[in-house]
Amino acid sequence: MVELESGTATLERAEDTFALGTRLGEQLRAGDVVVLSGPLGAGKTVLAKGIAEALNVDGPVISPTFVLARVHRARDAGAPAMVHVDFYRLLDHDDADLLAELDSLDLDTELDQAVVVVEWGEGIAERLSERHLDVRLERVSNSDVRIATWRWAA
Repeated sequence: MVELESGTATLERAEDTFALGTRLGEQLRAGDVVVLSGPLGAGKTVLAKGIAEALNVDGPVISPTFVLARVHRARDAGAPAMVHVDFYRLLDHDDADLLAELDSLDLDTELDQAVVVVEWGEGIAERLSERHLDVRLERVSNSDVRIATWRWAA
């Protein structure tokens, strides 16, 4: 089992990234915020798909870049939904009111009753939650291998 508090993993294939997402997702609860960071093509959306698999939510899970956020409903009664957010378009807007932005989308779910997975959220997600799981994905040069590091930040 993955040590949720912090860790590092070498991910040689997309399937490994998905599996890490699944193991992390098994330990997430309603109200948790996960911040996924790393360059384009690092595997953030693949990791989000693994989290969605563990949470047993409706899919498909695709990058929400152009819609800002997608809600994936829980298949099991009483389980949290997953709100998959992409703040890439907001990176240059430090003064953006993120909660108002998300609220204006009329997501039809309460964020504190869902697991919120944020791509490109570093430096931004702290405004959504004081405590969140930071997951950083890096690609090894000239390789498909990724290095993942994660830790809870407060």
